[in-house]
Amino acid sequence: MRYFIVRYSVGWFEYVAESYVKVPVLGAVSYLTIAISPFCIAFGVLWAVHRHVSFAWIGQDILGITLIITVLQIIRVPNLKVGTVLLGCALLYDIFWVFVSKKLFKKSVMIVVARGDGSGEDGIPMLLKIPRMFDPWGGYSIIGFGDIILPGLLVAFSLRYDWLSNRRLKAGYFLWAMLAYGLGLLITYVALNLMDGHGQPALLYIVPFTLGTLIMLAMKRGELMHLWTRGEPYRPCPHMVGPTY
Repeated sequence: MRYFIVRYSVGWFEYVAESYVKVPVLGAVSYLTIAISPFCIAFGVLWAVHRHVSFAWIGQDILGITLIITVLQIIRVPNLKVGTVLLGCALLYDIFWVFVSKKLFKKSVMIVVARGDGSGEDGIPMLLKIPRMFDPWGGYSIIGFGDIILPGLLVAFSLRYDWLSNRRLKAGYFLWAMLAYGLGLLITYVALNLMDGHGQPALLYIVPFTLGTLIMLAMKRGELMHLWTRGEPYRPCPHMVGPTY
């Protein structure tokens, strides 16, 4: 009985998510989007009103994570070549605005913009933050959306390739890309502590780990040129048209 209830519930949500109604100006909008929109708007307004309370970082992180997921669902990297160029340019951009801008403008522009330092206004909430639990000085550990979204595009690319080729977790690329991202992020925070809390360009550590892991793994499997140019199997497995992202 429980099985049929779960199956019916899942089927109902899928039906609602795939049913659309035409809304003026917005065009076709699913019934599910219309149903949850008031709650999303109320949550955003509630966070904006109470953004100065001590636990407001929870709401900011929830809003940030949903935005990141939405971006990763919409934007796709077609092949490894595009991913390499994108992450390479983002790496140079990150290094310039964190390190080089400090020499030119006496302050790290990236960090000032992220924190809203000296502006007298709230910083733009384009980052995730969490309180430092064991730091006697308090404060927050932060990471910008770009440090998640840009490598995330490459991770999503690896997941899409594994999905279309119907590969198991260990035989694919997604698992190793995720582990590489986690290791790169860990090295970022180690470097942050070694540098006495001075801001670090996270992409400086994340990009070599994620991109390097995919390239070396593809070379080992003899699939580098295929991933570099085509980016998808010649004959996608018929089990699924494509992944969600």
